[in-house]
Amino acid sequence: MIELHDIPMFTCLDQKFHKELQNSIYIKKFSKNSIVFYEGDESDYLYILFEGQVQLYKTSPKGSQVQINRMKAPNTLGEYACFEKKPFPATCEFITDGVMGLMHFDKVYQYLDDKEFAWGLIKSLTSKVMLLSSLVHKETILSSEAKVADLMIEEITIFNRLKNNEIAGILNLTPETFSRVISKFKKKSIVAMENNKLKILNREALYKIVETNTVKECSNCISAFKAKIAVEEAK
Repeated sequence: MIELHDIPMFTCLDQKFHKELQNSIYIKKFSKNSIVFYEGDESDYLYILFEGQVQLYKTSPKGSQVQINRMKAPNTLGEYACFEKKPFPATCEFITDGVMGLMHFDKVYQYLDDKEFAWGLIKSLTSKVMLLSSLVHKETILSSEAKVADLMIEEITIFNRLKNNEIAGILNLTPETFSRVISKFKKKSIVAMENNKLKILNREALYKIVETNTVKECSNCISAFKAKIAVEEAK
């Protein structure tokens, strides 16, 4: 299992603190599809992902999900909720078996005077801001074709590891829309199946789709994104 010093937030902290902090963490094992916390839950703990992979998503009253992000170990979750003393803004679910460590935030506060620790915490928070910024961009600017093309460029292997409905969920697309996009890319010889694996035939075409070909116009993208979330929650 990953050790505490492997977690980015704690890497720069003096090693003499690692054992003390490690002893203060409650370790909990999770099986695949287990919920770590629900959107709206309150907590006094910082969550430390030691093993496995989780997904974060918001859920409408009718059960439709808007996926925010997937995270692999090592990572930390819940910084914003704990600092602001507000409920979690999203649900966290394991998509593999995994291990999570819970550290009471009172313990975290003890080390805020340490410059390196505080800097690590700030970097962790800002990385989450960048992830949200990326989500807003993809949800409000990119078309369905551009979303799929962007993911293919970043991580083509995911198309050979996950089921179509799982990938559609990552991209916040319906399975039907996702299937249509894949079929369109195959007809245009942008991708093809070889030995039961999806392979990119024309990477430049993918870049063009993302950059110019299927980018939607958006005069007020932030408002559009908020409106989309509101519609999902009202369903």
